[in-house]
Amino acid sequence: MTDEFRDDAPDYVEAGALSETRYERLRAVLAPWRPAITAVVGVAVVVLVWLAISRLISEVDYNDVLDTLHATPISTIIAALGFTVLSFLALSIYDRSALHYLGRSDVPYPIVALTAFCAYAVGNTAGFGPLTGGAIRYRFYSRLGFEPGDVAKVVAFVTLAFGVGLAGVTALGLTFAARDLAAPLELPPNLLRGIGLAILAALAGLLAHAAYGGGRIGWRGVSIVLPRPGIMLAQFGATLIDVSAAAAVLWVLLPQTDIGLPAFIAVYAVAIGLGVASHVPAGLGVFEAVIIAVVGRASSVDQVLSALILYRVIYYGVPLLAASALVTGLEVRRATSGAQASRVLRAGAQLSPRVLATLTFALGAVLVISGVTPAADQRLDLLSALLPLPVVEGAHFIESVLGLGLIVVARGLAHRLDGAWWAAIMAVGAAVLLSLLKAIAISESISLALLFVALLATRREFNRPASLLHQRLTPGWFLAIATVIVTALAVLLFVYSDVDYSNQLWWQFEFSEEAPRSLRALLGVVIAAGSIAAWSLLRPSKGKTGQPAPEEIADAVRILEAQPYPDANLVRMGDKTLLFSDDRRAFIMFGRQAHSWVALFDPIGPRAAWPGLIWQFVEMARAAGGRAVFYQVMPENLALYADAGLRAFKLGEAARVDLAAFDLKGAKRASLRHAFNRSQREGLSFEFLEPDQVAEAIDELEDVSNQWLAAHRAREKRFSLGAFDRSYVMAQPAAVVRRDGHIVAFATVMTTAQKQEATVDLMRFKPGVPAGAMEFLFVSLLLYLRDQEYRWFDLGMAPLAGLSESPAAPFWHRMGRAVFEHGERFYNFHGLRAFKAKFQPDWHPRYMAVSGGMSPALALADVTVLISGSLKGVVGK
Repeated sequence: MTDEFRDDAPDYVEAGALSETRYERLRAVLAPWRPAITAVVGVAVVVLVWLAISRLISEVDYNDVLDTLHATPISTIIAALGFTVLSFLALSIYDRSALHYLGRSDVPYPIVALTAFCAYAVGNTAGFGPLTGGAIRYRFYSRLGFEPGDVAKVVAFVTLAFGVGLAGVTALGLTFAARDLAAPLELPPNLLRGIGLAILAALAGLLAHAAYGGGRIGWRGVSIVLPRPGIMLAQFGATLIDVSAAAAVLWVLLPQTDIGLPAFIAVYAVAIGLGVASHVPAGLGVFEAVIIAVVGRASSVDQVLSALILYRVIYYGVPLLAASALVTGLEVRRATSGAQASRVLRAGAQLSPRVLATLTFALGAVLVISGVTPAADQRLDLLSALLPLPVVEGAHFIESVLGLGLIVVARGLAHRLDGAWWAAIMAVGAAVLLSLLKAIAISESISLALLFVALLATRREFNRPASLLHQRLTPGWFLAIATVIVTALAVLLFVYSDVDYSNQLWWQFEFSEEAPRSLRALLGVVIAAGSIAAWSLLRPSKGKTGQPAPEEIADAVRILEAQPYPDANLVRMGDKTLLFSDDRRAFIMFGRQAHSWVALFDPIGPRAAWPGLIWQFVEMARAAGGRAVFYQVMPENLALYADAGLRAFKLGEAARVDLAAFDLKGAKRASLRHAFNRSQREGLSFEFLEPDQVAEAIDELEDVSNQWLAAHRAREKRFSLGAFDRSYVMAQPAAVVRRDGHIVAFATVMTTAQKQEATVDLMRFKPGVPAGAMEFLFVSLLLYLRDQEYRWFDLGMAPLAGLSESPAAPFWHRMGRAVFEHGERFYNFHGLRAFKAKFQPDWHPRYMAVSGGMSPALALADVTVLISGSLKGVVGK
C-alpha cells in the first residue's frame, strides 16, 4: 500500500529467512542440485537392481515364463481382481481419515473416494513430478477451498498413515509367521519375532501417547498433533486391509509354497517399503528383486516372474485403465449436463489430465518394452503372408520410438498443454495401427484405442496454449525415461540370453530374426532419448529480461485499465520485465534475483489467459536454470499454480474496506472520527488531485517526498512498491492534505477504469505535521471514493498476519508466527495490522507460490532484495 504502511518486507525477512541455521544454509546450497542428485542415484539403483535380478533369473528361460503366464487359471485372475478391488476400497479410508483429522468431514464420500482412487492409480504407476497422488490431491482439494497448509496436512497424513501402517503390518507378519519366514530369510525365528514385537510395542506406545500423553510428539523442534485414538485405530485397520489385500493379489498368482499368507504379507510390506524408499518410479525392479530373492528360493523362478508380470498388470494397469475410463465418462456426462453438472462430475474433469497423462506414460513404457520382446510365431507367419518385411520392420522400429515420445508427451498432458494433446492424439492414433502391423498386438492396440477415445472425450480439459517444444524435462522425468530404458535393456538381455552377440545382428532382416529387430528398436529409443536430453539441456534459454520498452508499458496500461485490480499500476514504474500472453491480452510483471524469477501478483488481464501465461513463465524460468515464484497471489487462484507444479505458502492478510458500508458512525470507529474532527480543527484539509492537477503540483509533492526520506533516513524501494519518479507520480491521481494552502502530506492513488477498487502506493508527509494527519488523509480518501461509487479500498497486506498458531501447523506458519510475535525490533508487525484494523476491513489471505522443492524462506529473501534494490538495502532502510 505505502512506504510506511505497505512496505512488504524489507526487514522482517532479516529476522526470519536470513537468520537460517547452518543446516538450513547447507540445504540451501544443495537445494538446486537435489533433484539431479536424486535422479542420478535413482538411475544407479535401477541399474544395480536389474543386475541383481539378472543374476537371480540367469537360469530362467523366457519361453517358460510365457508358458506359465498362459497357463494361469481364469479363477486365479478373478480372485486377484477381487483383492485389487478390496485394496482400493480400503485406500479411500486414508483420505476420509485425513479429512476427519482436519475437521473437514463435510466433503461427500463419493468425491473423496473418486479422488483417492485416481490418486492411488496414478501414484502407484508413476509416482514422480506431477504424476503423484499428492499432486492430484493438491489440485483437487485446493479447488474445494482448502488452504494450502490443509492440503499439505492431508498429503502428510496419508503418507505417514501408510508408513506407520506398513510397519505395523510387517510387525504382525514377523510376530505371527516367524517360523515360515525363517528359512527364506535365513534368520532365526526368535530374532524375527523379537523385531516384530518391538515394532508393535512402539506403535502401542504411540497409540497410548495419543490417548493419555497429550497427543503431541516432536523432534528437533518440529511437533505434530496425533490423531485421536479412534482415527488411528480405524486408519490402521484400513492399512491392514489395504496391504493384506494387495499382498493377496500377488500371493494367489504365485505358485503354492511353504510361505503362508501372513508371512508373505510381511515380505510384501518390506518390498513395497523398499520400492518407495528407492524413489524409482513405481518401485520398478526394486520390488521384483525382493520378491524373487525371497520367494524364488521356495519356488520356480519362472513362475515367480510370471506372477510378478500379472501382478503389475492387475494391480497397477487395471486400476489405471479403470480410472481413465471413469474420468472420461464423468467428463462426457459433465459436457452433456452443462451448468447443472454435479460436484462429482466436476471433480472427474479436474482429475482427468493427470490420470490420462499417467496412462499415456504407462502405455509409452509398454511400447518401448514391447519393442524388445518377440512376437508369437503364429502372428509372424500371418504377417509374412500379408505384408512385406520392410513394413513390419518399420512399424516395429517406429512404434518403439513413439513409445518414448508418449512418455515425453505425458508431461505436457499432466500440465494440460494443448500442444501435448495434439501430439498425443497423433502418436496414439499412429501407434494403434503400428501395433497391428508389427505383431498383431490386439491387447496393445485396444489399450491405445481406449486412450485415443479418452483424449478425444476430454479435449476441453487440455486448454493451455503452449508449445510442447518449449518444455524442458526435469530430473524426475529423466529418471523415469532412464528407468524405462534400463528395464527394456534388462528385458532384452533376458529374452535373448541364448543369442550370441555379433556385429552382424544389426544387419539381419528376416521375419524370423527377432533379436536384431529388438536391438534396432532399443537403439532407436536410446538415440531418441539422447536427442531429447540434449535438446532439453543444451538448447539456449529464451528467458526474457531487462526493462520494458515504452510500447510494452503502453500495452500493459491498456490491459490493466480493463481489469479491476489497481495494484497492477505498478507496471508504470518500468522497473519490471513484462511477459505477455501470445494474444497480448494479459501479462505478468516480474523481476530476477539470484535464481528466483519473481512474478508480482497474479497475471493481469482476462482470467482465461492466465493458465497458459503461468505455465509459460514457469517454463521460461526453468529453461534459464531459475525457479518461478509468484508473490502476493489470491487464494481463489491457487489451483492454477498447483497445475503448474508450484506450492503455496501464506504470506499474510490483505485488508479490504467495503466502501459502501464505510462511515464514521458508531463506537467501533470512534477513534477515526475523533482523529478526523481534530485534524479539521487543526486546519487540515483534503483534496483529490487528478493526473493533470498532480503535474501542476509535482514540485511541491517532490519536496514533501524528499523531506520524508531525509527524516526517516530511508531510500526508495522497488518492485512491489513505487518510488518517487516524476513521470510515474504524474500518471496517477493523488490524495493530498493541505495546511495553510500548502501540501503537507500526500498519497498516490491507484485505480482502474473499472472503478471497482482503489488503493494507494506512495504515502509521505512533512516532518512536524499534526498527529493523526495520515488517518485524516485515509478517512477523507475513503469517503471521497465511496461517493465516487468505488466498491472496495485495499489497505494492503499485513505481512505474516493470520498464520496458524496451532502446534500442528506447517513449519512455515510456525516460523512466520514466531517472527510476527517477536520481530518488532525489525518491523512493526502488530502496529501495521492494528492501524489497518481501525478501518474494520475484511481480511483476505495472500500467498506466495514457489516451484516445488524451493525453500519459501529463500524465495522470500530474494523478494526482499528485489524490493530493497540490493542486499545493502535489506539491512538498511
